[in-house]
Amino acid sequence: MWTWITGIVCLIIGLVAGFAIGVFYLRNQMTKMQSDPEMIQKMAKQMGYNLNTKQMQAAQKMMKNGGSGQMKPGGGSKGKKKKS
Repeated sequence: MWTWITGIVCLIIGLVAGFAIGVFYLRNQMTKMQSDPEMIQKMAKQMGYNLNTKQMQAAQKMMKNGGSGQMKPGGGSKGKKKKS
């Protein structure tokens, strides 16, 4: 019985520790990315985007502001939408 309890407790501790380490690593990578535009460009290419200079500046600004907005693949024109 104690082996089951010990196993379950170790599993829970491992999951919590793994989550904490993952969050720390991700925050560390995002902080590095804010100051390195080449890393942002590389990440965008891996996701299938090809950013121009205006989009790159918008991405850097968004990351410095906490990433509350989302980038649009087409450049995010602010005109009216076309009706189909």
